[in-house]
Amino acid sequence: MPQMAPLSWLLLFMFFTTMMILFNVMNYYLFVPNIKNDKSNTNRQIKTSHWKW
Repeated sequence: MPQMAPLSWLLLFMFFTTMMILFNVMNYYLFVPNIKNDKSNTNRQIKTSHWKW
């Protein structure tokens, strides 16, 4: 089986590393969250539980 030169391994490593970084950066900046600014969220009552031990 033929062996690859070390330079080829280095180029493959750099290629896949840049692809991974590019993929992660694009996912981070292209993600648009659905934020609903609703007035009902500010008037929400907190339910407290009274524990009976």
